[in-house]
Amino acid sequence: MSPAAAEQLVTRLRTTFDSGRTRDLDWRRDQLRALSRMLTDNEDALLTALAQDLGKPRFEAWAGDIAASAGEADHLRKHLGGWAKDSTARLPLAFRPGRASVQHQPRGVVLVVAPWNYPVYLLATPLAAALAAGNAVVCKPSELAPATSALITQLAAEYLDPSAIAFVEGGVEETTALLQQRFDHILYTGNGTVGRVVAEAAARHLTPTTLELGGKSPAIVDKDANLKQAASRIAFAKWSNAGQTCIAVDHVWVHHDVHDELVARLAAEVRERYGEEPRQSADFGRIVNERHTARIGALLEGGGYDDVPVGGTVDVEARYVAPTVVTGVKPDAALMGEEIFGPVLPVLGFDDVSEPIAHVNAGDHPLALYVFSRRNADRVLAETTSGGACVNDTMMQVFPPSLPFGGVGESGYGSYHGKWGFETFSHRRAVYRRPWFFVEPALAKAPYTAIKERLARFVY
Repeated sequence: MSPAAAEQLVTRLRTTFDSGRTRDLDWRRDQLRALSRMLTDNEDALLTALAQDLGKPRFEAWAGDIAASAGEADHLRKHLGGWAKDSTARLPLAFRPGRASVQHQPRGVVLVVAPWNYPVYLLATPLAAALAAGNAVVCKPSELAPATSALITQLAAEYLDPSAIAFVEGGVEETTALLQQRFDHILYTGNGTVGRVVAEAAARHLTPTTLELGGKSPAIVDKDANLKQAASRIAFAKWSNAGQTCIAVDHVWVHHDVHDELVARLAAEVRERYGEEPRQSADFGRIVNERHTARIGALLEGGGYDDVPVGGTVDVEARYVAPTVVTGVKPDAALMGEEIFGPVLPVLGFDDVSEPIAHVNAGDHPLALYVFSRRNADRVLAETTSGGACVNDTMMQVFPPSLPFGGVGESGYGSYHGKWGFETFSHRRAVYRRPWFFVEPALAKAPYTAIKERLARFVY
């Protein structure tokens, strides 16, 4: 796509938006209903595409990409009417007689740039939020999940209103052309490097952005933790989608007193979930491409740890990295230098919970933080900052539509999901109304006498 073609596309969608078509609540509900139906009607085809792109196990693909996306669209549709109503604002005495309210206006034409790791969910959920708020939308699916990208683009043309919703396939060239255009909001999900490019491009038009990035999200396992629970939930977060989840557990800090037991339980979780040879399991996914597989292998080869009691196998050609646990990890190990985004789990030990707290605070704020503890959970939450957090669980902070999903600092900014998504893609306009018969009081007019000042101070 050339910049000229991108400009033509955005202009066409802006014409639709300016016509008022997308502001209509019935239109919004119809599009959300159609989006949900698009996903459920074509479940098998989408599952096939996700397996082709990522080797996603059927259940993981259904739950994480299709069911969650359709559920978000349904939730937005059901609550849209109440959220879109003007809300009354209270007024101080000095502003009476008068009425004040807040209107939720759609922003206009918005851009959603999606990643490859959840190529349906991380495209459909922000799309649903943008439609609920009444916007026209340009969607850019990831070229690294080509089968899913092609299918969802085809389906969108069949199910959704093409005058207001456009899908643009392609790679860097197409994304660059789109970013040169003036949008009214941009939501990007991906890594911090590209996030900076998006933010810089948006700044040229003063376009507000929501950046959903990532980071090294830790789990802290205290000595009083329920280790069976901790191992099970860490295994779920680390090895689902072969670790390619922005809120996955990146590494674990565990109290030395329970270190060996936790590692043994993690090894047992691998065997229970994927058998003695995870490569043969239909429930364990693959890395998205050979380049990312080689990157993870290089992190393992970088050293800075003592042992690999679980896994360690890397097959670049097969895009396979075994579920792996690495122990005796030093804070300066290669595995601790960047987000792993794969199924390798570094384990670090501590004697006092202040040690992992200090490590978290010394680095970038993570997108997620997980703590397994009975006594120190509140202390960890109080003394750290993260996009979201779980106590005695993992990843559950993302799924309820009543909770915002977003990062902080290097892990992103802005949030969406449920009402938070509706708010993100809406402009909140303050409206003040005076009665037509009200005459401005002399108190507000010059000359400002001492008596007027005393009266004004009394009123305020």
